[in-house]
Amino acid sequence: MKILQNFILSVFIFFILASSWAQQVHPNIVIIYVDDLGFGDIGVNGAIGVETPNIDKLASKGINFTDAHATAATCTPSRYSLLTGSYAFRNNAAILNGDAPLIMDTEMRTLPDMLKDAGYRTGVVGKWHLGLGDGNTNWNEEVKPGPREVGFDYSFLIPATGDRVPTVFLENQKVIGLDPNDPIIVNYSTQIDGYPVGREHPELLKQYADDQHLDAVTNGISRIGYMKGGESALWVDEKIPFVLTDKANTFIEKEKENPFFLFFSLHDIHQPRIANVKFIEASTMGPRGDVIAQMDWCVGEVMNKLEALGLAENTIIIFTSDNGPILDDGYLDYARELVGDHKPAGPFRGSKYSVYEAGTRMPTILSWPAQIKKPMTSDALLSQVDLYASLAKLVKQPVKKNDAPDSENHLDAWLGKTEKAREFLLQEAYTYGLRMGSWKYIQPKKSDEVPLWIVNKFVDPGFSTEVQLYDLENDPAENTNIYKEHPEVVAKMEKKLAEILK
Repeated sequence: MKILQNFILSVFIFFILASSWAQQVHPNIVIIYVDDLGFGDIGVNGAIGVETPNIDKLASKGINFTDAHATAATCTPSRYSLLTGSYAFRNNAAILNGDAPLIMDTEMRTLPDMLKDAGYRTGVVGKWHLGLGDGNTNWNEEVKPGPREVGFDYSFLIPATGDRVPTVFLENQKVIGLDPNDPIIVNYSTQIDGYPVGREHPELLKQYADDQHLDAVTNGISRIGYMKGGESALWVDEKIPFVLTDKANTFIEKEKENPFFLFFSLHDIHQPRIANVKFIEASTMGPRGDVIAQMDWCVGEVMNKLEALGLAENTIIIFTSDNGPILDDGYLDYARELVGDHKPAGPFRGSKYSVYEAGTRMPTILSWPAQIKKPMTSDALLSQVDLYASLAKLVKQPVKKNDAPDSENHLDAWLGKTEKAREFLLQEAYTYGLRMGSWKYIQPKKSDEVPLWIVNKFVDPGFSTEVQLYDLENDPAENTNIYKEHPEVVAKMEKKLAEILK
């Protein structure tokens, strides 16, 4: 009898230890992906005029990276690369219209696919902007292919961006709250008889906009594209952060007994910047600063949910952004006039749409209390494209042949165990940048003429007919082009860029 009792006790202890081991091998993973947030837009990186206490708290218990990058200076390419481990140029990934088909190949394994193989439940909440459907999207039925076909068990989406129609949420690829007697029609090429058009009815607008954004008006905001129907399903911009945060926390609550991966893709601080009344005048910078505070609140609510469920200790939170900051991107909210002494890009040159450093150098914080016991700052050169291979290493999943072709395993750098990471790092904008240590190379263009649409956004995209080479260690603002003094560095970097682009 005693032998049997000892055997049962041994089995019980084995399962307790096995369960503990499995939790350490399979921490929950939450990527909080902010939109258009610059390196200097958070408190720990020097923000002025707005406070980000929740993000700062995350950094106080984790690693604040000073040289971590999105792969591109615009949103669709960065999201594509993060989820596929492949550079966006390989699939001509560019900013998509709201009715574009899914840009990701459903036969291509993705980050959520890989994590599902490791036993994770996977969810995406928030801005998608990777296309939906097959190019003939019927918004009045299940839209596919979509997140489910590329590895997500659950999805709650803004289909494209807040400045594009359709302005409705989709949950598990169906429009929420749709009246079948009021079907949705979307058109990006021809004006249709539907919602009023901003350029014809400026009296309806909460914020005036440039001509690109003066199409269909819903909730007092004019968007890109034309829309008809779906009135009962329309979102209210001021409620978006609350809706998305609730859906993210509901997913966490539902999956608390399983290892889970949540891609929480916030709309803030993308234009139109419409702060809820709770956050109006939360900053000294007008709407842009107010939605930074609003975004920080969303981060705090997710952190609080993890704490309340006892999940915070063994949850990896990666906080970052999809591209650099932009003050004037289509709507008149006086961001340039009210920015004051605040430097959205920190010490770096450039912005969204720019090949200079600020276009891709992102505020990036990683927290994992079970493994990271003290706050750190890391100068490791890292790219979001590497999250695929790095997390695969963490959860002991092989990166199969032809999967994630550009992703490198730098798990030790992501966990603060080393600052040795990428030797070369590609930056995609409307030309290419390449990092090698502190060297920064920018590929010349045939013409340095800047398109009017970029000029109108007060952006310096970095175009030049000359090679550009900068030493970021001594010149982080990329002020002095020194390519003539270092032909051997230029030759090495040109050769490497040609290899990547092939």
